[in-house]
Amino acid sequence: MNIRRHISTAAVAGASVLGLLALSACSPSGSTHTADGKLKVTASFYPMEFLAQQIGGKHVEVSDLTKPGVEPHDLELTPQQTGRLGESGAIVYLKGLQPAVDDAVKQSGVKNVADAAALTSLEEHGTEVDGHHHTTGDNHSHSEAEGGKDPHIWLDPVKYAEVAKGVNKTLAKADPDHKADFQKNTDTLVKKLEALNKEFQDGLKKRASDTFITTHAAFGYLAERYGLTEEAISGLDPESEPSAKRIRDLHSLATEHHVSTIFFETIANPATAKALAGDLHLKTDVLDPLEGITAKSRGKDYFGVQRANLAALQKALGSK
Repeated sequence: MNIRRHISTAAVAGASVLGLLALSACSPSGSTHTADGKLKVTASFYPMEFLAQQIGGKHVEVSDLTKPGVEPHDLELTPQQTGRLGESGAIVYLKGLQPAVDDAVKQSGVKNVADAAALTSLEEHGTEVDGHHHTTGDNHSHSEAEGGKDPHIWLDPVKYAEVAKGVNKTLAKADPDHKADFQKNTDTLVKKLEALNKEFQDGLKKRASDTFITTHAAFGYLAERYGLTEEAISGLDPESEPSAKRIRDLHSLATEHHVSTIFFETIANPATAKALAGDLHLKTDVLDPLEGITAKSRGKDYFGVQRANLAALQKALGSK
């Protein structure tokens, strides 16, 4: 019997995270599947949700901890979300991006966990990432100040495919009866990602400029993959404020590298990017870090938004 049914709403709301997780551990073992036999999968935010849905297909029911329009970096979990996490048959997340999720996963007791950060290589990226030299950028960046590594691996189709293969193994372990279907779905997804990688390679091969300026340092892996230079207004945290020196440096960089466009994103506040563009008399456009799909997204899913990103980069960099 699930004893949580006898706890009042007020008591649940006031319960500690550890208490809720302990209660979820008392749930029957069958609670890791839905009534119609689907594996319950919890994803931390959209890129992980997309992988779980694409690979799991009809055999999974995926719930996303980060709702559309919510900035993933700042996510705080409700006690109810934390409690339900322990009933997951599998969890797909990216350690280091969302501290609240990291803590909850660690305490959840769920055995089948896919950590995207462990399924491919991560690097430290600063406010500048030069894809020609694989530099780590500004030593005073947010990422290095926090001692962390850049988590935005999903924006590189090659790294995203590596993560997909790892998620496949986790789902197969959690639900071995459907292992063959998971493998088939993974093979299909990986082929699509390989095709997307080629689209980026071909689409950015001939260009007038290599440098682009964006709101926060989300596109370092993409820059490295395709030989571009990302200059970010702020660090890995989209809400961090740039220093006066950083703004002065960007003024110089924009002129030196013939930057035509300042990119902003749909979820984070675009005010700083638009102000910089106004000062320099440059255009603005959207480069989406794909942390969530909303009505403002230029695409209905990962592939749609990535192709919109490619088109925006081609236009900004003067691709031929």
